[in-house]
Amino acid sequence: MELKAYTPDEVAQIFQISKHTVYELIKRGELQAFKIGNKMRIEHAELERFKENTKAPSRKESSTESNQASFIRLSGSHDFLVEHFAKQAAHDLNMQIQPSYIGSLEGLMMLYRGQCDIAAIHLLDPASQEYNLPFIHQLFVYESILVLRLAAREQGFIVAKGNPKGIHDFYDLTRKEVQFVNRQKGSGTRFLLDSKLSSCGINPSGIKGYATEEWTHLSAASYITRGMADVAFGIQSAASHLGLDFISVAKENFDLVFRFTEENKQSLTDLIHYLKSSSFKNSLTDLAGYSIEDLGKIIYQTEELTC
Repeated sequence: MELKAYTPDEVAQIFQISKHTVYELIKRGELQAFKIGNKMRIEHAELERFKENTKAPSRKESSTESNQASFIRLSGSHDFLVEHFAKQAAHDLNMQIQPSYIGSLEGLMMLYRGQCDIAAIHLLDPASQEYNLPFIHQLFVYESILVLRLAAREQGFIVAKGNPKGIHDFYDLTRKEVQFVNRQKGSGTRFLLDSKLSSCGINPSGIKGYATEEWTHLSAASYITRGMADVAFGIQSAASHLGLDFISVAKENFDLVFRFTEENKQSLTDLIHYLKSSSFKNSLTDLAGYSIEDLGKIIYQTEELTC
């Protein structure tokens, strides 16, 4: 069967929207696209998924209220464990989960605005050097939320096998012969990178490729496999997936933030119990660069919540 792929112009014509709106959907992670050179393409299957998912929240005719509540929107940072959790939970709990990998900060803001139910985040606060909670305490004052630890992850330099450019620290990124590929603004990885550069007194303008941005760890790492870059800053599991070398720089905390409403409370409670279950833990096999000893641990919750 032929796999049809569309240009943003063609997608705009199909949905009767502007091309600018299509690019905004791709930027927010609501519409998944891939690149061939500098050209953006969207697969036919992705268009069908997008159409179905945009119908789901406004569905009026449902046999039971629980069917409506079973549609859950997850936004935030891209991570392989998050992908696995969303797929496994959707299958085992017969639940619709729509993921949008748009970066930690934007995911948390979407949760704050009520545009999603779960945010996946790993945001380092430069002042306190604490992950996630400083941002959560600033944003969520009256909302019913619960923060669960998913994993601790290794972040560092992703390089070609054998590390041919001899990259070992952040100062190496400023060498003229080193080509870098970055993550997008608002991602937790970008927060960590910029914090490290600042502490080293490095001006990003001296890094060749700092302005080149990708939206997932895997897409950034793929620049190295294709010879388009010498180094990316990302998680160890992305390097492992592509057979690349990895130089660890920091361990970070990756958390899931659940925001409860009357409509989603039962579904989110079911998801939390599932994440803590032995069946989910036993389904985790490829854990290079992850520590899951605190998987399911409650990091923070509002007083009125009991899960």
